[in-house]
Amino acid sequence: MLLKKIAYSLFVMLGVIILVFSLFNASAGGAAMDALGQRSDKASQQALEIEFGLNQPFSERLTTYINDLSPISIHDDDKINSEKYNWAKMFGIGGNAIVLKFPYLRRSFASKKPVGEILLPAIKCTAILASAAILLAIFGGIYLGIICALKQNTWVDKLLLTITNLGVSIPSFFAAVLIAWLFGYFWSSYTGLSMTGSLYDYDFETGRHIVWANLILPAITLGIRPLSVITQLTRNSMLDVMSMDYVRTARAKGLSEYRVLVYHALRNALNPVLTAVSGWFASLMAGAFFVEYVFNYRGLGMVTVDALEKNDLPVVMGAVVTVAFLFVIINLLVDVLYARLDPRLR
Repeated sequence: MLLKKIAYSLFVMLGVIILVFSLFNASAGGAAMDALGQRSDKASQQALEIEFGLNQPFSERLTTYINDLSPISIHDDDKINSEKYNWAKMFGIGGNAIVLKFPYLRRSFASKKPVGEILLPAIKCTAILASAAILLAIFGGIYLGIICALKQNTWVDKLLLTITNLGVSIPSFFAAVLIAWLFGYFWSSYTGLSMTGSLYDYDFETGRHIVWANLILPAITLGIRPLSVITQLTRNSMLDVMSMDYVRTARAKGLSEYRVLVYHALRNALNPVLTAVSGWFASLMAGAFFVEYVFNYRGLGMVTVDALEKNDLPVVMGAVVTVAFLFVIINLLVDVLYARLDPRLR
């Protein structure tokens, strides 16, 4: 079963790569020439076409791109390719080498830096933001869901359900603007938070340092919708589980309400919550684009928007492929974890 899921994930990634390359391929030549500027000569243009494979047929370019992205790939066994891909050679076949390497996302049109070097710090910042948001959603959502289930049909339950329905309905970009204005500007003297700022800051005296306060508002904004969904899922799942015979049996045995809730009801009610968490974490990595832009948080979203403004297609393509890869990996891991938690799936 695991091998089938891995094979399916590989086919999904292959489809994403082909789609992304096909969509961006039509404008790649123009974007590359824009990067050279209007004063570039013919020799520079030809060199750029050779470097990015713009002089090759579409099929060859696509095959080369897939080969560059693959961690196990085939390349000409020469010093130039060895330095370019920074590979670990496995074995050679004729003049070619089967190598093990990190996926090569090409180089930026604008800065000429490897795309991986541009995206890696941004991915780290976005991953921290998404992790903070999903942790807030998990602990807050499960706690509020349990309260709703225990206070079913009371004013507390109705109030929390109204708030969570509102949280699901509000678009992230609108919530980002509202939260930034309220807590980063209007009430900033009380909160001590600012409207904009990245996780890493720089100054001439201390150099690069982390500003954790800049993580609070973006994390809350990103966490609102998954928190609302997890609250409602936990409430409904807890109500279903608490009506089961084994929960009534546990109460009849004289177990404390805490043990009944935690060890019998909650543990069996978390399966649908786990599924929601997996999907939301992957979505947060992609959905952070709007939130990062509003809060000027230097993550994957900001880097991608900057690349779009500069028509820097290798960076944009690398960001899209990276997000798709994270989706696939997270969903694969959750499928495995879900099967471990639910014996019926095994």
